[in-house]
Amino acid sequence: MTADLIVVGGGPVGLGTALYAARAGLATTVLEPREGDIDKACGEGLLPGGLAALAQLGVAPAGFELTGITYRAPGVRATVAFRAGPGRGVRRTVLHGALRAAALGSGVRLRSCAATALEATGDRVVVHCADGSHEVAGGVIAADGLHSPTRRRLGLDRPSERRQRFGQRRHFRIEPWTDRVEVHWGPRAEAYVTPVADNLVGVAVLSSERAPYTTHLEQFPELSERLQGAPAAGGVRGAGPLRQRCAAPVHGRVLLVGDASGYVDALTGEGISLGLAHGRAAVDAIVRGRPESYAPAWRSLNRVPYAATGLLVRATRASWVRERIVPAAAAAPWLFGAAVHRLEAMS
Repeated sequence: MTADLIVVGGGPVGLGTALYAARAGLATTVLEPREGDIDKACGEGLLPGGLAALAQLGVAPAGFELTGITYRAPGVRATVAFRAGPGRGVRRTVLHGALRAAALGSGVRLRSCAATALEATGDRVVVHCADGSHEVAGGVIAADGLHSPTRRRLGLDRPSERRQRFGQRRHFRIEPWTDRVEVHWGPRAEAYVTPVADNLVGVAVLSSERAPYTTHLEQFPELSERLQGAPAAGGVRGAGPLRQRCAAPVHGRVLLVGDASGYVDALTGEGISLGLAHGRAAVDAIVRGRPESYAPAWRSLNRVPYAATGLLVRATRASWVRERIVPAAAAAPWLFGAAVHRLEAMS
């Protein structure tokens, strides 16, 4: 079947991209082999910019209002309030369901099928599907995630020279004790606490050490004490390795967005905001008939979050630096606030 645009990958960024395309008047097909509301190991916190971008698309997922971010370490904390409006803690499945409903309501065609190959033919791209069928469009936007098969098929994967980090997340049935995202700093990991409902809190752990989830939690005695007796709501989900490098975000008429276009780390929590911004810029490039114009837009969008995240990841490799991050943020709240405000406004 022929469309104006094919989006490979039907996660939140892929569906958001499809919504931008539908609003631009493009006949759009999304290819996603997984059915239902898709879950993923992530922090589940939407920064104000990302929440505002969703609202502009007519998507308002239910969740828990967030007013800022708190960094915590034993005996010290640093807190900053959002200035661009509230954020929201949202279960990944709830976010996906809201975006899926909006996409269907906007006339986006969703196919439960995996893309297996891409073939450029003049001014069209043919996408071959796992069931033997194919789709044809004037452009393709790949939003197929951290370990993007599209990125690999196009030869755009690049090895990471850095020590890799991994994430794990679990939910707990407990009333939130804060209306802010809490980032607990331990000697070898960080724990991200995100309230996502009135009786549900998500706790994600990021570390370069491979260890069971419960072992990582032992690094955070204050958090472990908070969670003592709280029943787990589901199992542990994992993700990683987190850092992914991409040679270029454009390959002919194929554009890569979100994690598929490369990823540094989940440390600063701007994944959905940045992915939606990528999607909007990619659709604009397709509409203007200049897919190559997406590359400079992509670089511009990545400049601030990539610099902030990369700096933090590099700094935290040394134990003596890790020990000083939260005290430094508490001692210079203006600097901590400036960094958060740059990220929260992204949309």
